[in-house]
Amino acid sequence: MKNQNVYSSPLVERNASKEMAELFGNQTKFSTWRKLWLELAKAEKKLGLKITSTQINQMAEHLDDIDFDKAAEYEKKFRHDVMAHVHTFGEAAPKAAPIIHLGATSCYVGDNADLIIMRTAMRIIAAKLASLVDCLSAFAKTYRKMPTLGFTHFQPAQLTTVGKRATLWCNDFVTDLTEMEYRIANTPFRGVKGTTGTQASFLELFNGNHNKVKQLDKAVAKAFNFEKLCPVTGQTYSRKIDSLVINSLANIAQSAHKMCNDIRLLANLKEIEEPFEKSQIGSSAMAYKRNPMRCERVTALSRFLISLSSSPQMTAAEQWLERTLDDSANRRVVIPEAFLAADGILEILINVTSGLVVYPKVIAARINSELPFMATENILMAAVKAGGNRQELHEKIRVHSHGAAEQVKKYGNPNDLIERLKADEAFSKVDFSKVLNASDYVGRAPEQVSDFINDVVKPAIRKYRGKINKITELKV
Repeated sequence: MKNQNVYSSPLVERNASKEMAELFGNQTKFSTWRKLWLELAKAEKKLGLKITSTQINQMAEHLDDIDFDKAAEYEKKFRHDVMAHVHTFGEAAPKAAPIIHLGATSCYVGDNADLIIMRTAMRIIAAKLASLVDCLSAFAKTYRKMPTLGFTHFQPAQLTTVGKRATLWCNDFVTDLTEMEYRIANTPFRGVKGTTGTQASFLELFNGNHNKVKQLDKAVAKAFNFEKLCPVTGQTYSRKIDSLVINSLANIAQSAHKMCNDIRLLANLKEIEEPFEKSQIGSSAMAYKRNPMRCERVTALSRFLISLSSSPQMTAAEQWLERTLDDSANRRVVIPEAFLAADGILEILINVTSGLVVYPKVIAARINSELPFMATENILMAAVKAGGNRQELHEKIRVHSHGAAEQVKKYGNPNDLIERLKADEAFSKVDFSKVLNASDYVGRAPEQVSDFINDVVKPAIRKYRGKINKITELKV
């Protein structure tokens, strides 16, 4: 049972997946440090340093059995987390203790581990983005032909379809997926660079052999499957990398916020709702309410994530010369929380989009209240084709439209424009059944949905087919 007397992060408890929370946990972090020390020693041995197989094997046997209490004691003594874990690892693998961390600086393990973990986290995010895109495209396909009233400025505009509107949301997330894949492919490994990035300690170890130092750098990067290496560094890799990565997560938050705001507006109109469970309570006071709590949570988390993106930007700007330590405390908070927030957002969105509820009759009723105004141009053309005078007919429509609008706005009556026009002799030859079919006013929306799914969505998520997950449950 957890300690209820201390603060614990709602990102972990209420939002992010177990997979993402464990990725940023201490076990993963410090096991990765030990793997980095192991691969460094293996590469140094291969390149001729006096490191034995016994030392390598002993290190390999103790990658995960970390004595965190002992490490905490050492850190209290040294005030240095890397040296605390060097000593803790050395006690677990005593024969290897003399060569652990040989030639390295703290950022060898700290920075490289961060890059390894961030890349893994980005792959998790990419797979969830693909799942979300898949859910949204399925929804768009199902409702690609269903007319709905479009809005500009949240005022009635031309008709679109429910599915076409969903493609607008989906396309934003496809863009985010493309950006995330670019970051995964182009995030480099810091590598073996030494105290100020000059590799001086390693050059000393290899007696001035520059080629061996370069081989060492590449060998460790290859061990962790990084194709790209930072070409130059100070003590740390450029903190612009953090900024670029976190900004990619903030882009997801922008897309999520926009979509969930739309769903919240549509929920108010009673056209579309997020899933609402049988025993779910919408309000502690108003029992009838069905609040869009999932989408509200997403917009809240999205604002938080967007706000986080400024912190790595400032950290990158604030670094002095080869490095300054005012990045450390900031990065320990910002990087994990940005990924946890993005993960939580996507978990909720997959839940929402896999269970969106559409109310066709409400949508149709809203169309019918506005379609008479939108149909006036078609009515005008039909009346002209039947022999009427275009200018005279235009004036009649203008007068009748204002009269109908007055009934709606002043008195709350239904839109009676069509009845007014039908009663006017000038429009007696118009077949109103042909000009009031909502599907005639959606343009190419259905075809656009099909083209979008075939040309954009399917290629974007093809590689994730084995990782698509359409079922997520809210923690609370």
